[in-house]
Amino acid sequence: MTATEGTGKTTCVTGANGYVASLLVKQLLDRGYIVNATVRDTGNESKVSHLQNLPGSERLRLFRADLTIEGSFDDPILGCDLVFHVASPIISDSKDPETDMIKPAIQGTLNVLRTCAKTKTVKRVLLTSSIAAVCRLREKEDGGVLTEECWSDVEFLVSEKPPNWGYPLSKTLSEKEAWKFAAENQIDLISVLPVLVSGPSLTPDVPQTAILALSLLMTGNKFKLQTMQLAYGSVPLVHVDDVCRAHIFLAEKESASGRYICCAASTTVPELAKLLSHRYPQYEVPTNFGDFLSKPKYPVSAEKLIKEGFTFKFGIAEIYDESVEYFKAKGLLPK
Repeated sequence: MTATEGTGKTTCVTGANGYVASLLVKQLLDRGYIVNATVRDTGNESKVSHLQNLPGSERLRLFRADLTIEGSFDDPILGCDLVFHVASPIISDSKDPETDMIKPAIQGTLNVLRTCAKTKTVKRVLLTSSIAAVCRLREKEDGGVLTEECWSDVEFLVSEKPPNWGYPLSKTLSEKEAWKFAAENQIDLISVLPVLVSGPSLTPDVPQTAILALSLLMTGNKFKLQTMQLAYGSVPLVHVDDVCRAHIFLAEKESASGRYICCAASTTVPELAKLLSHRYPQYEVPTNFGDFLSKPKYPVSAEKLIKEGFTFKFGIAEIYDESVEYFKAKGLLPK
């Protein structure tokens, strides 16, 4: 990537102080873009200082915006060439997912797209969706590969309410509404669907997705990934750097269209535990999982993204090497 490709172009990144969005802002600044970054509270130093201290921050402008307030994104999106809609509410222990996540996710997505529709300068919108909008199925034949053609089963999520059902439902419904609105308003929309994201974060707080990815190494959390594999059919992984690079790659790739799964590798808890036990023996990774599935039931495919020309920089070993060093620095793993 060169620092000149974005020179003179303006982008908007929503929810800019989050895990993925913060690094996306950094990469956009590195490429020479002017970045309009939205956060809920521009005056909260602890939430924005990691953005203000980035190289190239003279081309960074902070805007206050709220997903639930219509017109809230008018000022930051005005005059932009590209819009990256990353913001989405995630409350893992929510007692009312409908109010806390589902309605705000849909409302926020439509608010952003309405502004894009009336702002004639916007050439493409990148929506950060999730593998959760693909893989939460009632049942699928064993060996079935998850691709962009798959959608999570809304009826199943609403009727059965499996654990943490609110998040996949919020991502599925908000993405479907986005595609409907984009078609009706001639918006060039692309959705990016990351899997379980790990790697160092620019944010002050350690992201929950990274904690889940490293749970096999952490005391008291060693069996959390089994729950994910049972729900998703595998343990699909990707480095946060690759997720952000994929967003920018697809924004700038003229031929890109539709949905793109962003997944570097699709593994299982037993396979992952074996690798981590060998690589980090000091953390006493459990390796005996009985008859727990050792092969992915539903492998996740990033073939469409790769065929478009994207190359993943980080495999499983590299994802964990960087994540382990990050967790050591944060005091979450012994040095």
